[in-house]
Amino acid sequence: MAACTAARMFAYNATLCACEPGYYLNGSGGSCAAMPGGGWGDWQVGAVGAPRNQSLYFLEPVLSHYAVRRLTQSQAVLLEAALAALLAWLAFCAAARVAGRDPRGERRLFRARFWISRLDCIFDNSHWAEDQQVLKKRKTELGGTCSVASLILFIGLVTVLLYQAIKRRSIEVHRVKPANAPDLLSFVNDLEFHITTISGMSCAQAIAPSTIAMGTPGSMDFRVVPLPTLFTYNCTNTSQGPSISLKCNGCRVPPRDHFVSWQFVDLPGQLAAAVGFQFNLTAKQHGDSKHVSFVSGTTDSDGYADDGKLKTFRGRDSNVLKIQLFPQIYNNLGNLRLFQPLVQDFTQGSVFLDVGSLNASLQNPSDGVVNTTLYISYLSDYIVEISSETVLGPVSVLASIGGLYAFSVAICLCLMAQCEARIKKLHDEDTRMLKILSKRRARQNWDKVRKFVMYTWGPSHLDPTHRSGKQREGSVMDSLHRTFHKRREPIRQTTSNV
Repeated sequence: MAACTAARMFAYNATLCACEPGYYLNGSGGSCAAMPGGGWGDWQVGAVGAPRNQSLYFLEPVLSHYAVRRLTQSQAVLLEAALAALLAWLAFCAAARVAGRDPRGERRLFRARFWISRLDCIFDNSHWAEDQQVLKKRKTELGGTCSVASLILFIGLVTVLLYQAIKRRSIEVHRVKPANAPDLLSFVNDLEFHITTISGMSCAQAIAPSTIAMGTPGSMDFRVVPLPTLFTYNCTNTSQGPSISLKCNGCRVPPRDHFVSWQFVDLPGQLAAAVGFQFNLTAKQHGDSKHVSFVSGTTDSDGYADDGKLKTFRGRDSNVLKIQLFPQIYNNLGNLRLFQPLVQDFTQGSVFLDVGSLNASLQNPSDGVVNTTLYISYLSDYIVEISSETVLGPVSVLASIGGLYAFSVAICLCLMAQCEARIKKLHDEDTRMLKILSKRRARQNWDKVRKFVMYTWGPSHLDPTHRSGKQREGSVMDSLHRTFHKRREPIRQTTSNV
């Protein structure tokens, strides 16, 4: 064999190479590789449907998936849009009031203020009035501002309410009930357990299990039966090590614990050593491939210890992976019955933390084994029933819309009342604005009359000291006067003496 010069590699028996604890020999490259992932951090658990792998999100190093999902939620976007529109309207009204002060009423912003007051359609009969005065409709600039602001707020809140009514009109309710034997026997599932031993080993080193133990060891219900009566065994070589598959198609699992054990042994030139385990457990109802419950991930000896030391599994003590199957009935999916697999615990077996102890174990034939036990436990005391219930009906939606309208109007009415009560200038702003506009209209009408008089009789008739009363020669009235008199001249007939 070649010299053991690669990183994390050492020689044993003077001719063979092995990897340091926490690393396994990569057969394709002839180097030592670390366990991918590791620990308990890369688990994926799904109840129904295909798993959603967030690792495919390409912006994850820059912007987290959770932040993007939180910022792009439709409900938050609708509220932000309504708030932006409300602030923009208030800013426009404030700018028009500050920059539109014009005693003559000729600026465009002053006319904008007038049209804002015409929008006072909600609070036109709720304005301030002195004592002992009859309330009457008044359209003010502040009332128009508050009316439109309340409508913007109301529309924004109603949009969010409709989004909730459409998107979240039902909730998922979980109910727990005691389980009977007939209830458990009605669960007919296709179970698949894939356990990959992360190492440089192969399926040639595996000793397949021949039996499966059921029940509690030492109790009266303990049984040992051949493995093919429940599961189909298979071993596949992968890039990360041998993968053991146990499948049960259309099986009615009895409510007792199951134990399945297998092991890997040393072969000439192939060590029995591992650095971790990768699991992928699925369950689906027999005959239904659409809905799947699953749990997948990786685990190593550092799952419950934070000492930071890398370890290698090798030795007689078995590594136990405890799995629990939880029965669930999905009433909202046509009475779908599924087992939800859960990985509850991992108990490590024999491990080595340093090169010296691992080297001594490699030279000891009795340590040349990796034992693995799959402990399947059934939480069969209770069954979870999952159903969908409607939380928003038409009556509740209408009641909520009425409440939102009252809320929007009450806030703006309170704001308007406080402003009119504290600022005396707002008591008669509608009257002052109408007076300015009426003066502007009178001035415009008077200008029209002046132009007519100047065009008709000339500018001299606009002078109060001019008393002649004669039209200016060449004016329109002078020409009309001459034409009129010419038409009324009598026709003189000439007589001839015949």
